[in-house]
Amino acid sequence: MGKRYLLDTNTVLDYMGNKLPGKAKKLIAHVIDEEINLSVINKIELLGFSKVEQDLIDFVACSNIHPMDDTIVDKTIEVRSLYKIKLPDAVIAATALQNGLVLVSHNAKDFKYIQGLEVIDPYDM
Repeated sequence: MGKRYLLDTNTVLDYMGNKLPGKAKKLIAHVIDEEINLSVINKIELLGFSKVEQDLIDFVACSNIHPMDDTIVDKTIEVRSLYKIKLPDAVIAATALQNGLVLVSHNAKDFKYIQGLEVIDPYDM
């Protein structure tokens, strides 16, 4: 099995809105065919609007949502204390790190200093 990916909220929204460049669309289409991984934070961010389109609800429903278990909590504390990033970003980074996932995010700059975390910006492919 090849690399596995965790999709950040901005990547999902841009994919659903047909805003991603060609190479990124192909990568995300491949990810969708294999295994969609989201952090519980991504689920909250994606579904936490007063109006949510059914296709987005369906996308999240068929995703593998990684919960906030003790290992993610501990890794989040470590990441947040070392890198001084926002709590949601720390949870997302910790989720990717603990599960061996490559993070796909347009906010790659927010994650670039986190040791051991591989990040792909879909707009820089």
